[in-house]
Formats: sequence, structure tokens, C-alpha cells
Amino acid sequence: MSIALVILAAGKGTRMESDLPKVLHKIGGAPMLHHAMQAGAALTPERVVVVAGHGADQVAETARDLDPEVEIALQTEQLGTGHAVLQAAPALDGFEGDVIVLYGDTPFISQETLEAMAIARAQNDVVVLGFEAADPGRYGRLVMAGETLDRIVEFKDVTDEERGITLCNSGVLCADATTLLSLLAEVGNDNASGEYYLTDVIALARARGLSATAVTCPEAETRGINSRAELAAAEAEFQARARAALMEDGVTLQAPETVFLSLDTFIGRDTEIEPNVVFGPGVTVESGARIRAFSHLEGCHVSRGAVVGPYARLRPGAELDEDVHVGNFVEIKNAHLAAGVKANHLSYLGDAEIGEKTNIGAGTITCNYDGVFKHRTTIGVGAFIGSNTMLVAPVTVGDGALTGSGSVITEDVPDGALALGRAKQETKPGRGRKLFDMLKARKAKLQKEAQ
Repeated sequence: MSIALVILAAGKGTRMESDLPKVLHKIGGAPMLHHAMQAGAALTPERVVVVAGHGADQVAETARDLDPEVEIALQTEQLGTGHAVLQAAPALDGFEGDVIVLYGDTPFISQETLEAMAIARAQNDVVVLGFEAADPGRYGRLVMAGETLDRIVEFKDVTDEERGITLCNSGVLCADATTLLSLLAEVGNDNASGEYYLTDVIALARARGLSATAVTCPEAETRGINSRAELAAAEAEFQARARAALMEDGVTLQAPETVFLSLDTFIGRDTEIEPNVVFGPGVTVESGARIRAFSHLEGCHVSRGAVVGPYARLRPGAELDEDVHVGNFVEIKNAHLAAGVKANHLSYLGDAEIGEKTNIGAGTITCNYDGVFKHRTTIGVGAFIGSNTMLVAPVTVGDGALTGSGSVITEDVPDGALALGRAKQETKPGRGRKLFDMLKARKAKLQKEAQ
């Protein structure tokens, strides 16, 4: 059966105290909306519809960053979840499969849970996701009759007897598209909030003689994020899960609690991660690499056997081939280091192509920006770049070429050549001592005058 996702993302999130729409606040370096979209993507949906309201343009742009084919529906008035889903009706026109309703501020729904709902839908007209709450609090209650879900009661409308029910509603729902939209058309707003509840479709379905049931999942999967404190708690939970998953997959984390990961971080088995490493979005580390302490990686690719850090920074576009060594206080941006390159100390390599087994001396800088344009530096195979070399791009250093320490290289260097670009040293015997004596005398005079 074909699947369509409808993801509700229209809320402002007043308790977040933010100008940013709630679903765009990040967990694991990615907007919460992306977490929900990614969970649903595991079902290979035929259509994805995001219902936006507050900050709709930002929400739409963020959704399309992950899925350019996503469709955006607008909920200009916040009249409840049922009303929100109805706004997706035009985007579902002609769709004949099942619809799963998700929430952009509920980032932890798992692929396995959504698959279980899809399976249950094969035997039921409507399926709701529920959970056993440790503290039912203000959750809506699922009223069951055996395996049949009879109705959902919002907390504001529960009776004293219904308050004792611990099986609670997550809000996630699955139904045939035609059935769902038909039921929503009958939903009214005669309730304590004056809103159109998505949950009312269950009672309407049962009144029609349709079948309904509930699938359960751990409560943690249903956590919604409504405040900065809840966002911080969700971040901690995400990191704990992500670290545990890496270790289960054969990655060594020396101090797991100090390593921070992003939603899309990929690290291969037998890689070793030392303490206090941060992985921003877009990082792939292949098997058998070593990421040393206090390094920061973002938007980069690290190949098998490479060593990064300590105290290294890989920025977007950094591509490290096998057995590359990037050492302390080295920054790499939009640069390709071929196999066996070594850049072990205090260097900046930006907008560069560096050939195999080249050695980059300490203090080397590719001067890639002229104040208006970025320019590229190309270094050949087996070159040796002397310490404190300034490579003023655009410039090419050939295969097997050398640059002298302290050189400023402004012209291309042919294969096998030695390039020196520094002023001639001048030594004046005895002048150093005389200069120090003069300066010390001046300092003593100034101190005496100040007394």
C-alpha cells in the first residue's frame, strides 16, 4: 500500500520564547522537522506534505532542504489538529493509499513503530499510536474495548473515571486517505477548547462501523518538545542514543559523554574517537580512522586510516583520503588531501587540492581570499611545503617541488623546482646588544619620570 506523510508543523511554540518556529529548533544539529521527516522516509512515502503556519516560509525552506519534492500546505488559523490535517487535502488529491499523520515537534518516533502501524492498518480502518504513560498527566486517553479502540478523549474533556486510564494518545494516526478526509469533514469543535480535534475521527469511525485499534510504543518515542528545557533534555537523549548506537556498531568512544553527534553523522566500525570531539552536520568517517581529542568536524569526509587532531578543525568540503594525517591546530576548508598527505601542525588549508604524500610544514597558509573572490591552490604529488609558507592563490606547486621555509609563493612552481620567496637575511654584529641597552635605558627613564 502506498504511504503519504502529513507532518503538522504550523505551531509557533510560545513556550520556546523564540522568533524561530518551534519545529526548526535543532536536536543533533538538525531541525526537529527533519527528525520527523527522516523517520517517515523509512517507509518510502509516495507523498510528503508539511502543514506550515507560523514562519511558513522558513518551515517550507527547511523541509525542502531535506526533501525537494515535499509539498507545503498552509494553516493560516490555528484551529486544531483536525483542521491542520484538512489543509493537506489538496496535496492529497488523487492519492489512494494510507496517510500517516506525524508531528514536527515529536522527533523520536522510530522506523519500527511506523512500520508496526502500517502493518496494523492492513487489518483496521484506523490505527492510533499510544503509549503507557508513567504519569498520564494532561495526555488524552485511549479508551479501549479489548483490541478495539472505542474513542480518544482529550484531557480537558475526560471524566473522573477516564482520568485513571494510563494508555495515552501520541497524536500519531494512520488511515486510508479517503476515509480520513471523509471523517475529518464531519469533525466539529463543540469541546472545551473550541478546536477541531483529529482525535474525534475515532468516535466518528466507530459510529460508521469502521474498525480502529491502537499500536503502542515506548513513551520516550512520543516526547513532544515545547520549551527550551525540554529541548535540552531531548538533545541529551538524542546524544545518548546516538553514542550507544555507534558503540553497538563497533566504534570506540573513549569518553562517550564528551562526544557530540549530529543526526546524519556516519562513523565506520573500528574507528576510534577520543574525548571532546564534536561532529557537526554532514560528516562521514570511514572504518579504521582515528579522531583525536578536541577536534571539530562538519561537512567533511574522512577516509580509512586517517588521523585527525588533536585540536583540528575540518570545515565543509574537507575531503581526506586514506592515511592522511591532520594534526594539532590545523584547519581545512573545501580542500582535498590525497592519500598519505601530512599536515601535522598549525596550518590553514582552504580551497586547495593537495597531491599524494605531500608534506605540509607547520604554519603553512593557503591565502585563498582576496577580499572579494576565493582562489584555489594546487599542490602536486610528493611536494614538500616548508614551514611558514604563504601560498598566495591562485597558485600551483608541481610534483616533487619544494618551497623554502618562510616563503611567500606568488607564482607557479614547476615540477621538481625549489621556490624561495623571502627577503635576504642581513646580520649586524653587536647591534642586538646595543639595541637592548638603548631600550632598557629608555624604559628606566620613563619609570623614573612616572615616580
